[in-house]
Amino acid sequence: MRLPRDLSGAELARRLERLGYVTSRQTGSHMRLTCASVQEHHLTVPRHDPLRIAALAAILAGLAAAQGISRDELLTPLFG
Repeated sequence: MRLPRDLSGAELARRLERLGYVTSRQTGSHMRLTCASVQEHHLTVPRHDPLRIAALAAILAGLAAAQGISRDELLTPLFG
């Protein structure tokens, strides 16, 4: 699945809520999201509009590694 090109950081944070992430704090233009389902995991998401593709790819790669799934398996519940 192809990554969306016009996704904002705020929209990504809303979509990550589906996976159990909540915004734990915000400093400047960056949000820190935390998930405590199995093992506490933190993500930093820039609140830019739109997110750069490289930044989005890096965030999703880290998230997929933390969840123990492939990137394609992660994209389906977020953008499918």
